[in-house]
Amino acid sequence: MPIYKYKYLKDGEEKEEVKTFQDKGELYVAVRAENGSILSVEEVESRRSLISFFSFRRGISAEEQIAFAKNMAVMIEAGLSISRALSVLQKQSKNKNFIELLKSISEAVNSGETLSKSLEARPDVFSGLFVSMVRAGEESGKLSFSLRIIASQLEKSHSLSKKIKGAMIYPSVIIFIMIVIGIVLMVYMVPTLTETFIGLNIELPLPTRIVIAISNFLRQNVLITFGSLLAVAFILAAGIKTKKGQNIIDTITLHTPMIGTMSKEVNAARTARTLSSLISSGVDIVSALGITSKVLQNHYFKEVIDDAAKKVELGEQLSESLSASSGRLYPVFVGEMLAVGEETGKMGEMLENIADYYEGEVDQKTKDLSTIIEPFLMVIIGVAVGLFAVAMMLPTYSLVDAIQ
Repeated sequence: MPIYKYKYLKDGEEKEEVKTFQDKGELYVAVRAENGSILSVEEVESRRSLISFFSFRRGISAEEQIAFAKNMAVMIEAGLSISRALSVLQKQSKNKNFIELLKSISEAVNSGETLSKSLEARPDVFSGLFVSMVRAGEESGKLSFSLRIIASQLEKSHSLSKKIKGAMIYPSVIIFIMIVIGIVLMVYMVPTLTETFIGLNIELPLPTRIVIAISNFLRQNVLITFGSLLAVAFILAAGIKTKKGQNIIDTITLHTPMIGTMSKEVNAARTARTLSSLISSGVDIVSALGITSKVLQNHYFKEVIDDAAKKVELGEQLSESLSASSGRLYPVFVGEMLAVGEETGKMGEMLENIADYYEGEVDQKTKDLSTIIEPFLMVIIGVAVGLFAVAMMLPTYSLVDAIQ
């Protein structure tokens, strides 16, 4: 992640710091959350490299983050100090990476840092959402309440992601098996049939010649074939990591039948759930929108939320800010429900209702998707097998014609 050197004004005093953020937007949100005003920003170093491309968040699972928030909430509510609660969690955990993480947080807390500051030092594990909600809980004196909300938010978000990934596992496995079987047939079965056809001394039809040509290429260029497949996979994976690649994926996702509708509902659910959690914890609406923008993955939705944050900061209602995208990105229902929440003063409650509704819709659609994909895949398999069978059977009919 990029490292930024920035100057800001806080309580009439000019300060300078060097910290790591995902982007400038996250930096601005962090400074604003501390009632500061940015004076200048400079990117001094970027940690992105070929090594970081293969890096991942080692050893700290979503389940452990959820358990951390839940257990901390229970122990703080029971009257334990933060440092003692962290010590108890260290003894309970069996994950060495998580134990080391808890030790570093505990050391920071014991040296006088707040829990939010200690968590902020580990952006590779704790998101801006997590840190901001903890900070809001500390400032309001309701840390255990904020931690419970965080646990609930992470749990529901993780559950939603698992359902979406689960719906895609079946088709992915079927497609992989089809490719493997196709390669095995081309490498082992087709050469045997080819020798038989050559022995018959007949002119082979075009489909048969195409299948034999593919088979010969695979057998004679095994290293080139697998090398090419790996190269394509690497290029695609690297391309998806880039901003342009991600934008292309976002566009394709939104314009794919059924998947596009699901994507809109997933982002609506995440937006509502995150805003609800932040507002319930006492985070102001502008900062909450800035943090929510970082939680969303589709850049189109990020742009809408960033634009809404600017408009809200100028005094416009959130429902009005999102109305321009109603139907195109966020469903009309979202804007209408937000307007009701603003009128009744129950914004947090209304956002939670929106999140519950769209999470239910996504849950149902993931089940429907599996039902629709299964016969669709069967048709594709049938067509592929049929084409292969026809290509291999045509020479037989040619032989019969030659005999007649």
